Amino acid sequence: MVGLAFAGCVVPAHQASAQQTTPQTTKIAPPPTVEAVPDDTAPAKTQDHITKEQAQELFRSVDEIMRFASDDSKLPLLHPVKRVIISREAFNKSLNKKMNDDKSAQRLERSEIVLKKFGLLDHDFHLQPFLLSLLTEQVGGYYEPKNKTVYMLDWLAPDLQKPVLAHELTHALQDQHVDLEKWSEVTHYDISKNAVEDNAHIQTDETDTAREAVLEGQAMVVFADYGLQDAHKTLLSDPDLAQKMEDAMNDNGDSPVMARAPLVLQQSLIFPYREGLGFETAVLSSLSMKDAFAGVLDRPPSSSFEIMHPDAYLAHLPVPVLRMPDIHPLLDKDYVPYDVGVMGELDVRMLTELFAGQEQAAAIAPAWNGGIYYAAQRRSAKTAEEKASTASLGLVYYSRWKNEDSARSFARVYAGELPRKYKSLVRREADEKSPDEQVYTTPEGDVLVQIVDNGVFVAEGFDLALARQLSDAIIATQASGPVQQARMPDGDAPNAELTLGFAQNLERFGIPRAAVLNAAVHTAAAH
Repeated sequence: MVGLAFAGCVVPAHQASAQQTTPQTTKIAPPPTVEAVPDDTAPAKTQDHITKEQAQELFRSVDEIMRFASDDSKLPLLHPVKRVIISREAFNKSLNKKMNDDKSAQRLERSEIVLKKFGLLDHDFHLQPFLLSLLTEQVGGYYEPKNKTVYMLDWLAPDLQKPVLAHELTHALQDQHVDLEKWSEVTHYDISKNAVEDNAHIQTDETDTAREAVLEGQAMVVFADYGLQDAHKTLLSDPDLAQKMEDAMNDNGDSPVMARAPLVLQQSLIFPYREGLGFETAVLSSLSMKDAFAGVLDRPPSSSFEIMHPDAYLAHLPVPVLRMPDIHPLLDKDYVPYDVGVMGELDVRMLTELFAGQEQAAAIAPAWNGGIYYAAQRRSAKTAEEKASTASLGLVYYSRWKNEDSARSFARVYAGELPRKYKSLVRREADEKSPDEQVYTTPEGDVLVQIVDNGVFVAEGFDLALARQLSDAIIATQASGPVQQARMPDGDAPNAELTLGFAQNLERFGIPRAAVLNAAVHTAAAH
């Protein structure tokens, strides 16, 4: 799983005096959450700098809002949280610095190339500058577990920041319960180099994603209850509110940059908030508030499947995952390992929606029954330009489906997108061994698409003979041994899930767009 560090927030001197325990300059490490309040949602209330009185009001509100969050979530308040107000300039400077950090830039680049190889990003799209623009637009405050500090903004009026504080201070309470630095970073990003590491990676691939959705889902519940308190309601007493909030998160009208974002960015960045909220409200309807908060933190889900299907989590059902055979002897002479992981139901939903529209995605994605991918880079790619090109990658992707009709539908959608992905595409029917195969020549190498029973195998960039060997090995492995189960990592397993993992390159900089959600809350409260 890729990650981005964040450091160097500066507290304006005139604001730091409002809280004697707060240093004027604080260095911080990766914040797991940055909530969204775009500046253009309330231009009349947004200003260059808040006043000293407004800063003092914000500082005072932290304790009151944290007590509310504790009472609402039943997470014990063990000690007060430190608070800091930062400037827009300090935030932007720190974000740019860490985005350009060598390690962060390398992880982001790897994610970008694989996403482009899948067709989830256009080849001429530049991910890093776009994310910088998005985060600059969206930032509205965040909690930093490393130094136990909540960061507020000196350019946003208090009444816009207080709902965000309800969300962020829930993270502070979560931190006091489980130590978020350890709890939410249970795996590290690395490149697996053998079959054992490949499968350990696959089994633990979605752990960080699932835990992130728990954190944000719980915080969204408190966010909603904070907005409903004057109406003497809660999320549980207004069952329709969660759906209204989820629908509000699909509306990008308040966010010009987000509205222009590729589908994979929109869906991946919203997932922890939207699906996390759905997961937490489902758990709340079955368990007590204490069990739904502290209990889930103590026994978190291990996969995005459990987040999307809370009944599986509540029933303690094991989550099966596909297995990767030892393909290194076939590849390592001419390729170096680049990436391996899970292609989950959300990935399939995004890919199918992008390639064929929402109606097809809604019909096909629920039939997903497992998926894995492996990317390798040609050793012949020597220069930085060559390595940054999708032509340097070979990709295999195997998905399994609940029935053959769904497998065929997905194969048809995937193959139908190939002409958009490649400048030239020539089908080689003479090389196809059955009606269930499609073989193509592209500028980046051969492409093979196969339907085998309820599975779909795709190879892009490998020559046809090698692609067939990889297909035989991967398909045979699924039938020859015990099914793997998604599991918690052992502490040193790598983790780099494709679409949701790349989103965590931002270390949980989030985009729930508090202004829109707050409107949904108040609309529900009025009825």
